[in-house]
Amino acid sequence: MLKNEISDKKGIIFDFDFTLADSSKGVVKCVNYALKKLNFSEFSEKEIKKTIGLSLEHTLLNLVGNHHSDKTKEFKSYFIEKANEVMSDLTELFKETPKVIKLLNRNNFKLGIVSTKYRFRIETILRRENILNLFEVIIGGEDVRELKPNPFGLILATKKLNLLPSDVVYIGDTTIDAETAYRAGVSFLAILSGVTLRCAFKGFQVKYFLENISAIPPLLGIE
Repeated sequence: MLKNEISDKKGIIFDFDFTLADSSKGVVKCVNYALKKLNFSEFSEKEIKKTIGLSLEHTLLNLVGNHHSDKTKEFKSYFIEKANEVMSDLTELFKETPKVIKLLNRNNFKLGIVSTKYRFRIETILRRENILNLFEVIIGGEDVRELKPNPFGLILATKKLNLLPSDVVYIGDTTIDAETAYRAGVSFLAILSGVTLRCAFKGFQVKYFLENISAIPPLLGIE
């Protein structure tokens, strides 16, 4: 029944970081660069990875505490400064991502991305891997006033695909993604290729858990 339910969907919208790609090397470098500029101590890769998917403002507060909220604007500026230099080069698609995206496209699924990452960075990475043209819509951080879990970006992407929320499934790796999908009225699949454990999704509406992106075609019954 689950396979039939998901197979009936016409559109698949993805989160980006830890769903389609691993940008952790770039994020760690940019976060620690910004922290150092603000005279904070650097954090470990493990600690910073836990913040991927958060807004830059919440990333800083998660690491150094809410009492440093006056530093969020500067932190964001320094992060972007370094990201403009290194982020695209330090972001790699998961090995199976191009193959799976091409397969979904051949099977007539409408594809999109909704991410807190800037759209122009996502486009640069997908263009480099020759799959940018397979996505009909990409909504990035610069395209919305409020980031996830505000559902505006996901609702907008659904409309741009000319689909109804009931026609779409959203795939992401965090509870923020799960909350976004719920608020947009869209079915959610949790992918466990990030740092969020399966148990963290307890209490959220998850249709299915995927170990990684290569689990999508078997779920849909396609090869």
